[in-house]
Amino acid sequence: MNILEKIIAHKRNEVAERQSLYPAKLLERSIFFETPTVSLTKYLRRPDRHGIIAEFKRRSPSKGVINAYAKVEQTTIGYMQAGASALSVLTDEHFFGGKNEDLTMARKFNFCPILRKDFTISEYQIIEARSIGADAILLIAAVLTPQEVRQLSTFARSLGLEVLLEIHDGSELGHLCDTVNAVGVNNRNLADFSVDVRRSIELAPHIPDDFVKISESGLSDPASIVELRKAGFQGFLIGENFMKHSRPEEACKEFTTTLVSLEKQRTPAI
Repeated sequence: MNILEKIIAHKRNEVAERQSLYPAKLLERSIFFETPTVSLTKYLRRPDRHGIIAEFKRRSPSKGVINAYAKVEQTTIGYMQAGASALSVLTDEHFFGGKNEDLTMARKFNFCPILRKDFTISEYQIIEARSIGADAILLIAAVLTPQEVRQLSTFARSLGLEVLLEIHDGSELGHLCDTVNAVGVNNRNLADFSVDVRRSIELAPHIPDDFVKISESGLSDPASIVELRKAGFQGFLIGENFMKHSRPEEACKEFTTTLVSLEKQRTPAI
């Protein structure tokens, strides 16, 4: 099995165990079920922001420990002060060192949209996402059928959550449907973890403009954001590039400052 297959096999067992310990009816008592969600797509379209979805993650299967000491409160607040449009929080514990409490903590200190970054394969996880304060969920085309994408995205929308569908190549374009809000192109090959930003640029013309387009993974150069924006992307998910620094929020601020400077240089004078 490749790493993605291992993650999904583990996730199925994990979800079954959590469902027995914390029934859906219990999760639905959360205060977040009564709290309106914040639109990820609207924030990514805001002209006063730069489309950056700043991610909080402690480790990954490919890199091991990235940052074991960053604090959710300090990092996420700092991300937003640095000009990020939204937050992404890894909640998978076994492979990424995350936890649901990380997202709830981020929700406590930030009004912005928060994407729950996890491997969603069941409606129970969507209820769980709503119960911990998420505004959007991730669905990965590589591990779901088109029918499952439609079913899960429809259910998520019924709870007020937006849906980001992640694809990796042209063969997964058939998973797109009208119950998805945004389409993300993962520049990382999930089989061998190699990264190529050209993957986003090549797929962009094949993604209808009805969807907000998001480029994910391997974004370490502000100049690449300028090129991706020209290709039609409105969102840019960046995690490791920030988290590998001792102060991720400072790395985000420096990145955004450089990006603003580049965008000004490319804007013709009137």
